[in-house]
Amino acid sequence: MIPKIFLCVLIATVFAGPAFGESQVKPAPNGITVPDGYQDWRLISSSYREDNKTLRVILGNDKAIEAALAGQTNPWPDGAIIGKLVWKEDRHPQWPSAIIPGELSHIEFMIKDQEKYADTVNWGFARWVGMELTPYGESADFAKECVNCHIPVKDKDYVFSKISPLPR
Repeated sequence: MIPKIFLCVLIATVFAGPAFGESQVKPAPNGITVPDGYQDWRLISSSYREDNKTLRVILGNDKAIEAALAGQTNPWPDGAIIGKLVWKEDRHPQWPSAIIPGELSHIEFMIKDQEKYADTVNWGFARWVGMELTPYGESADFAKECVNCHIPVKDKDYVFSKISPLPR
């Protein structure tokens, strides 16, 4: 009797894991994983890119939000994580002049750690593509693409996003 119960519990655990929110997303090629709970992070900013017609929402973990509110973002503190959620633009069906998020393009994260990511300007970079969250890049060298893109904002600790002002 006990072996049957144990077997049933084992099978239920194996199949129930994904149903209870256990992440099945593979890490980026450099080992970075999608941060737990990023969907509940607070807003840092938003942006729109005309070149590829995408809407972006920039979020931060608690460390990033504390730094942003204190104006301590140049440099950002170790432990700060900035997330960017990117959607292709779409038009609102009942309000055609309104641009709204359409298909998810990708999500990406920058993790500040001066020691761990010294080779990539003190930031760990990671990206996942589409709703399937397919890791971007063939090898850990993909982060060089990120660094090269962020060179124009070297004087802003390699971060493009400006903090969106909010009344207090």
